[in-house]
Formats: sequence, C-alpha cells, structure tokens
Amino acid sequence: MGGAKIKDAMKPSPLHIVLCALVAVGGFASAEATIEGRVELPKAHAAPVVTRRYEIVTRGGIVSTDPPTAVVYLEGSFGRPTALPTAQMAQKDLGFVTPLLPVVVGTKVEFPNLDDTYHNIFSYSEAKRFDLGRYRPDERPIPSEVFDKPGLVTLHCDIHEHMRGLILVLVTPYFTKSDTGGRYRLAALPAGRYTLKAWISSKTTLEHPVELKNGATLHVDFP
Repeated sequence: MGGAKIKDAMKPSPLHIVLCALVAVGGFASAEATIEGRVELPKAHAAPVVTRRYEIVTRGGIVSTDPPTAVVYLEGSFGRPTALPTAQMAQKDLGFVTPLLPVVVGTKVEFPNLDDTYHNIFSYSEAKRFDLGRYRPDERPIPSEVFDKPGLVTLHCDIHEHMRGLILVLVTPYFTKSDTGGRYRLAALPAGRYTLKAWISSKTTLEHPVELKNGATLHVDFP
C-alpha cells in the first residue's frame, strides 16, 4: 500500500497538466508580448461616408479593399493550432458582410446566405478553386469550404456579378485587421525574433523585423 501511495503522489495533478500546457503555448499574460502601431494606407477612392460599406476593388490588376484596410500578421516558425474555430463569410444585402477575412491555413469557412434570394459563391483563385452552387437562405448544412493552402482567394457570386470578397489564408495564427485609420494591435504573442508584415493589397505587403520580449509592448509603424 505504501508503494501505491508513492505512485499516486508522483502522478501530475490536472492543474499541473494545465499549467504545463499554458507554459508551452505562452498562455500566461505575463509571458506574452504585444505589438501596436499604424499602417500608412492608400487614400480611399471615394469620399468617406459614415455608413459606407467596405468593397473589394480591382484597379490595374491590383485587388484591395475600399476604404483601404490592412491585415497585420507575425511571420515565424509557429506550431499549427490543434483546433481551429469555424469562420464565416455571410452574404447580406447582396454583399459580403466581411469583405476581407484573414484566416489561418486549415480553417473551415461557412458561407451563410442572409438574403431573401439565391447566392452562388465561387472562386478560381490558385490558393482555392471551388463552386458552392446555388443555395437558399435556409440551406442546411451551411455551405462551407476548408482553406488548406496559403494565399489570396478572391470570391465571386455567379448570380450577382458585382459581389466581391477576399479571404487571406495565412500560415500564422497571429494576425489582425487594422481600422480605417491604419491602427492595429496584436496581443498574446510569443517572445522571440520574427518578421511583422502588413498586407495592404494583392501587390503590396510591407514587412519589418521585430524582437519581442515577455511582458513588453512594441510600437511598429509601416512604412
């Protein structure tokens, strides 16, 4: 019986296992780094309107959002997340609710139809070719695709030709979108040396080397 007690005492408790897991993934707030700053964005193609929706525009073969926005992400050698949340690119009022969606490789994206009409979302992009076919608002299960290759995916609707959307598939789990003023904040980052990048359009991605330290906030502006 004494041997059994010794063995039980040597077994790691559930709390110990959780704490070790948090240490492994940088789960303690005190051991996380933050980056914040501003991306210098191109001028909008039209006068700003408070209620104006984002649109995807193509000029001279360059695809971007209007008003301009940036996707800021940390590039480095990171382990792939074991579980990924399902993302959504909903359609409402004959447009994409989120015209620019950044996701990590392997993410499942659903395309719910919130309009009182059919939609048919498809893409011919190299990073992902698919065609969901025509589907109703009450279609179940919700049409979806898994984006398993990094790159930019341009979305179209076969029924409503004006509709455009972008999915930026990244190999990093650390990313965020800027606001219309170019301001961004990336938190819960691991310490180390990496490259910080800012995607602005299909032809423009800025980058800046960074060294992150535990518990510190780094300010980085682009360019």
